[in-house]
Amino acid sequence: MSRPRSDDQNNDPLRPSDHVDGLPAASGRASASGADDDGITAPRLGPLEWARWGWRQLTSMRTALVLLLLLAIAAVPGSIFPQRSADPNGVTQFRTDNPDLFPILDGIQLFDVYSSVWFSAIYLLLFISLIGCVIPRTQHHWKALRARPPRTPARLSRLDDHRESVLRLPAGVDADAAAAEAIALARAQLRGARYRTERYDGRGSLSVSAERGYMRETGNLLFHMALVGVLIAVGVGGALTYTGQRAIVQGQGFVNALTDYSSFNPGRFVNADNLSPYTIALDDFDITYQPAGSPGAGQAGNFVAHVTTQQPDEEAKTGEVRVNHPLEIAGDRVYLMGNGYAPSITVRNAAGEEIFHDDVPFLPQSNQMTSLGVVKIADGLPEQLGLVGFFYPTAQELTTGALTSVYPDLVFPVLTLDAYSGDLGIDDGTPRSVYTLDTGDMTKLTGRGTDAPSIQLLPGQSAQLPNGLGTITFENAADPTTVEATDGTLDSLAPDGSYQGSVKRFVSLSIHHDVGAPWVLAFALLALGGLMLALFVPRRRMWVRASVRDGAVHLEYAGLARGEDPQLAAAVAQFAERHTAASAAALRADLDDVEPSGSRPKVD
Repeated sequence: MSRPRSDDQNNDPLRPSDHVDGLPAASGRASASGADDDGITAPRLGPLEWARWGWRQLTSMRTALVLLLLLAIAAVPGSIFPQRSADPNGVTQFRTDNPDLFPILDGIQLFDVYSSVWFSAIYLLLFISLIGCVIPRTQHHWKALRARPPRTPARLSRLDDHRESVLRLPAGVDADAAAAEAIALARAQLRGARYRTERYDGRGSLSVSAERGYMRETGNLLFHMALVGVLIAVGVGGALTYTGQRAIVQGQGFVNALTDYSSFNPGRFVNADNLSPYTIALDDFDITYQPAGSPGAGQAGNFVAHVTTQQPDEEAKTGEVRVNHPLEIAGDRVYLMGNGYAPSITVRNAAGEEIFHDDVPFLPQSNQMTSLGVVKIADGLPEQLGLVGFFYPTAQELTTGALTSVYPDLVFPVLTLDAYSGDLGIDDGTPRSVYTLDTGDMTKLTGRGTDAPSIQLLPGQSAQLPNGLGTITFENAADPTTVEATDGTLDSLAPDGSYQGSVKRFVSLSIHHDVGAPWVLAFALLALGGLMLALFVPRRRMWVRASVRDGAVHLEYAGLARGEDPQLAAAVAQFAERHTAASAAALRADLDDVEPSGSRPKVD
């Protein structure tokens, strides 16, 4: 006996009598045995079922898209905060500027975003999700490629894109043979349009079923496989990648060895003791500035570092390093990250013995190249000495008496220094930055707050250190004899108003070794190609049926799209016109078009 129909079933006569949408409001309670009042028992999920459910959720395309979005969001802090792997000096400066906030941000790994636990978790989940999503779809697509096109629907007229034509045959022509010839011609034309075809014979009719656009799904799978390839290339490449920074002064060189780097950030599997051997020497640094008084005055135009490189058993080669145009050597890419001035400073003790001589890089602090530098002298004097100073390429005195630089090029270079004596904090073995001076345990000897003024020098000048410690000289890099020491006033000018002195330049180089970059590029291009296929290749099915009625051949054409295809109607109409015209000509028949729905579609 059949079950009584519910109210919903009575209201919908097309609904089967045994259809169940849910329980009525009055019978929504379950019995103690686990079955509800209507006799329906819900299955209980065990650990295996829950694991299967979780795997299906993880490997769904929706989850993959969500994880891809989360990965993009998780990468945002990497562009906001300096990263240790790319900008260790920026991390140090952030810690100096934000001593209270830095431990909190460092605790959640915002300075190591791309190697953090939370970023790696998203990365690995996305990797698993994509693989679990691609493999079943690839299997399904492989079966679809080998399968026959689907059978012709019984009622093609129900499809939106449908056309009909009638061929009136001349006397004496076999209608069945004409229908078979029309279907053979349709199959040939569809194959010429890159359709896969299959002929189906039915009762009183012949038909051909055609399908094309398999490359759409192929492109879709190719896109997702390429994404997996990008993830693998980034992961493996990151473990084999290293990045290092080094500042090189004119006339000096650099050896690609761990001990010669200012900072070095290796990947997990990098052997820092087995780097590619080569040397880089900075021969010259060319830079041009917009002239004073012109639009954009002081802005740097073109700058290039001229270097000499050499590898073992090879001759030395000259090269150039420009912004966005790195120098490639031994699989490494050398980038120009910055530049500045490196005043040559010599310190002698009270007996006139040279105890310090070096070209000290001063870090730019403004667009006009006002630069800050530190000199540390640990030995040779009665006590350790630290010097903190500013270098002004074009010095000008403000109303407050302080100096500033008004132009980044060397027009009137001035070096000012404040001296500190005491413990430099380097004897206990604790690493210290060469660009900072901890004055907590030191006594200030010159400058504001003391009885002695700051030391002020032009290229070629010398000055006495406080407390009779000795002398300090700002060496002229071009020709020490060009400028004689003056009486302390800044009046050694050339006839054109410029100072006849020279100061060495330094460049900041970043050496980057990335074995994964070519693979990432290849997979990215592959993903782009797959995306183009998935977007622009239409997936279509086309059917042509020929039936004989009243001595005439009735032709039906219909198309169906898998997804959005605004050109399908025009494609069906165009094919119908071409095929019926060719069939009529081949059979010497009269052609009657039948328009079952509205006006004839426009064919471009």
